[in-house]
Amino acid sequence: MIQGILQARASSRRLPGKVLKPLLGRPMLERQIERLGRARRLDRLTVATSTDASDDAIAALCASLGVDCFRGSLDDVLDRFYRAALAARPTTVLRLTGDCPLTDPAVIDALIDLHCCGNFDYSSNAQTRTYPDGLDVEAMQFACLEAAWRESTLPSEREHVTPFIYRHPERFRLGGLTQSPDLSHLRWVVDDPQDFDFVTAIYEALYPTKPDFASADILDLLARRPDIAARMGGAATNEGYARSLAADAKHLAKGTR
Repeated sequence: MIQGILQARASSRRLPGKVLKPLLGRPMLERQIERLGRARRLDRLTVATSTDASDDAIAALCASLGVDCFRGSLDDVLDRFYRAALAARPTTVLRLTGDCPLTDPAVIDALIDLHCCGNFDYSSNAQTRTYPDGLDVEAMQFACLEAAWRESTLPSEREHVTPFIYRHPERFRLGGLTQSPDLSHLRWVVDDPQDFDFVTAIYEALYPTKPDFASADILDLLARRPDIAARMGGAATNEGYARSLAADAKHLAKGTR
């Protein structure tokens, strides 16, 4: 069984409450869930949010949509993610994040195919990035997730779920999904108001006539509409991970005293 776990919380730094901001009249998170429902290889989807009161609205949205929702630690995301998978104990777990409303079901299916056919422990399309930022997906065997949950100690490992796995290629078989041409310069993730305005423009242009628009449709739109392409943001990628690495340094420094 393949379970997708979609991490979502309201307390983002650069755009608080972004996952619930209305995108064509419905919460952005709901739009992403709608797109994930088109992935052929996903057997189950769970939204993993926190027990913090700020995330009550996320749990309520999931209840209204009939989507499985698990609530756990706000800060120990690895613990939250692991416990969201623990009840079902799937063979394979997919990690998805709630700031990617342009997620592509075809990319998700392609990664699952690569992961399963290659018999990998962990697979990703973001370690060697050729896809737009915002189409990220990671797949891992449940046993690997459990090992990471049990053994991870660094802040970056607890906050970002998978670093423990991909930092140990001598222990885990790692797979990578890439494409040509390289589109890693494109930013389709929502971290700040400019990102949200860009994604909104894409939805306004494509969704009314083709709700299941794919990456190819977005690329065609951006080629035809330079005014929309010019709205694409350029914020730093993985800012939160950089903060976690700084916390790692402090953590390790304390351990040497």
